[in-house]
Amino acid sequence: MFRFRKVVLASAMLALAGLAGAQSTSNYPGVGRAATPKEVAAWDIDVRPDFKGLPAGSGTVAKGQDVWEGKCAQCHGIFGESGEVFSPLVGGVTPDDIKKGRVANLINPGYPGRTTLMKVPTLSTLWDYINRAMPWTAPKSLTTEEVYSVTAFLLNLSGVVPDNFTLSDKNIREVQDRMPNRNGMTTQHNLWPGKEFGGAKKSDTGNVACMKDCAPEPKVASFLPDFARNAHGNLAEQNRPVGAQHGVDTTRPEVKAGDVVPAPVAAPAAAAAAQAGAQAKPATAFKVDASGADNKAALALTQKNNCTACHAVDKKILGPSFMDIAKKHAGKTDYLTGKIKSGGAGVWGPIPMPAQTLTDGEAKTVAVWLASGAGR
Repeated sequence: MFRFRKVVLASAMLALAGLAGAQSTSNYPGVGRAATPKEVAAWDIDVRPDFKGLPAGSGTVAKGQDVWEGKCAQCHGIFGESGEVFSPLVGGVTPDDIKKGRVANLINPGYPGRTTLMKVPTLSTLWDYINRAMPWTAPKSLTTEEVYSVTAFLLNLSGVVPDNFTLSDKNIREVQDRMPNRNGMTTQHNLWPGKEFGGAKKSDTGNVACMKDCAPEPKVASFLPDFARNAHGNLAEQNRPVGAQHGVDTTRPEVKAGDVVPAPVAAPAAAAAAQAGAQAKPATAFKVDASGADNKAALALTQKNNCTACHAVDKKILGPSFMDIAKKHAGKTDYLTGKIKSGGAGVWGPIPMPAQTLTDGEAKTVAVWLASGAGR
């Protein structure tokens, strides 16, 4: 009995020592807590090039086509070839590339573009990105089977696997040996940090920091002269509507520091009220009809449901601004509620809007706000 008590006491002391050690390792005492193993596991879903972290499972090309057409094609095209919203995923790969592991069109200056399957060397990258980030409107919503299936479908579109293929954690390493650009990546350059990645020993440059006789900071003065500003049409409309470079709106004069930018034109509903003699309220105080929705609630819903990834209040991003929608569909609450829920394409251009997962009540709150002028 005495030995049993000693074991219990020793175990308790070890547990306390472990707890104290865990707390002492924190660089920010009193702030937060250590993540639990379950919380870490929920985030630790990456798949390495050696396929460590890959979950067990499988998926067929046929299943992948069904998932693709329902959840992916609206942005990437039926065959992964669309470049309207994002860069094309499929194209430019030949049977010879699959045999050699180097995509010839990557060094062909006459080839018009670079697709994902032309560039990506590791199959784990493709699987991991689909699993973590797709579909765009609902990341991490695909099941393991669906991720395997969509990956298999993309590989089939590029001729890497046959139509009746089933991709799984058991055969994915064999498929890696057929990736078109598997030999196209190298770590034998100075961009890698050291020998642990096979990188070069020397740094990129041999420059030495100089802190004397420094040149004055240059002042950027490049601009488009007025006579040439819109000579080739509106540059903002000639760029891909994603990414950092959107192009300047050359239909308007250049805005310089100190310029007064005119306020957006009032929405039709507000203009009609003003003509009728009603005192229009400031946009920040505007409140919509008897549904009880107000600007703050509607704007919060657009942020909560990622509407603001494609729409801004007063400017075009991927889709039209909320104010432009309000002008075009003033008073059409029911119509807007239906469009928010069902999505669609063709009303504002070819870029599709996927069906949204808002509740009917949330969709109506946003629709009422839009139909009433999209005030702030």
